[in-house]
Amino acid sequence: MYKRNLYLKKIIPLVDTPVIKVITGMRRAGKSCLMKLIMDELTGRQVDSERIVYINKESLEYDFIRDYKSLYSFVREKFSTVDGRKYLFIDEIQEIHSWEKAVTSFFSQGDTDIYLSGSNAGLLSSEIATLLSGRYIEIPVYTLGFDEFLTFGQRGGKNLSTDFSDYLKFGGFPAIHHFPMNETIIWQYITSVYDTIVLRDVIQRNNIRNVRLFEDITRYIFDNTGNIFSSKKVSDFLKSQKISVGVETVQNYISHLISAYAIHKVFRYDIKGKRILELHEKYYPGDIGLRHALLGYRESDISGLLENIVFLELKRRGYHVYIGKFGDTEIDFIAEKEKSRIYLQVTYLLASEKTIDREFSPLLQTPDNYPKYVLSMDQFFGDDFNGIKRMHVIDFLLSAEDF
Repeated sequence: MYKRNLYLKKIIPLVDTPVIKVITGMRRAGKSCLMKLIMDELTGRQVDSERIVYINKESLEYDFIRDYKSLYSFVREKFSTVDGRKYLFIDEIQEIHSWEKAVTSFFSQGDTDIYLSGSNAGLLSSEIATLLSGRYIEIPVYTLGFDEFLTFGQRGGKNLSTDFSDYLKFGGFPAIHHFPMNETIIWQYITSVYDTIVLRDVIQRNNIRNVRLFEDITRYIFDNTGNIFSSKKVSDFLKSQKISVGVETVQNYISHLISAYAIHKVFRYDIKGKRILELHEKYYPGDIGLRHALLGYRESDISGLLENIVFLELKRRGYHVYIGKFGDTEIDFIAEKEKSRIYLQVTYLLASEKTIDREFSPLLQTPDNYPKYVLSMDQFFGDDFNGIKRMHVIDFLLSAEDF
């Protein structure tokens, strides 16, 4: 089990601090393994096993824990003979009805360090967030970045081009590295992950009856990765295909996918007006492997895939990400963290003057001195251009420093 140091560096300093640690992210992104790594850390600190209770709601062993009462009774019984500091881990806690009532009770006793994980954004709905206000820290977890992909696959980085091609093809689900790098086997696994997320975390949870329509909408979103569109545009397209669907239904289905972390919604930011725009967003799958499970891998989609990978890398590094709008031009990403900001354009190749102008012009027009980047797969760049840094996508993904 490889250590995911990016997340451990955030969580380990929080051990024994008076906050609930809430690990969120898409199913199969590695939340359970992260919890086990934290428990290993506790064992390394000589914490006795009876002081640690781990509940995994994906296991039938804990199927009897279905609401806050059964959760409270079970944990209280487990800790009944333990004095002093205790540690409680609950995996996929959204499966327990009204779980927050039991958790706040344990937390209020002051002797229990609590770690929760969940694969539904409703885990921290406004009502629950209010109840836990000031008492929790959320740690979002994503599938593997390219650097982790190399580590998990025990690749020495001697042939980064081939490694990156595999990353584009298979995505970043950690468990694919338990299998031989055989396309058929890995596609079968990724498809099973897609089915689990869609069937269990979206269709069943939200009682969706028209499964075919839901998949048509999901297919449209995945097929338009990196493109700006609205719910009305999705509705109009499906109507052109003789599929009747209202805008509200499209919006509901999209919100269900977002709640399961299957897709991420990215708002546009008007640089001139300094405001977030609420129409015509972009959506990126939570992992490109999910997209391939539904649409298949298509090399012709390389530009959208690169955007998706860069977006997820920015999120892993803790950036708030927006699409930039400056007049009639668009900047792929504005990424902000604390008091810093960077602008990024992502393209496959700077193969023509038209492409160069399209990628560089919006950045040159942006009237501030924050760092600006153009990322592509070109092998040779030469000098930076008018203060705009040109980088290979792989170099960007493997950079140890923030930008």
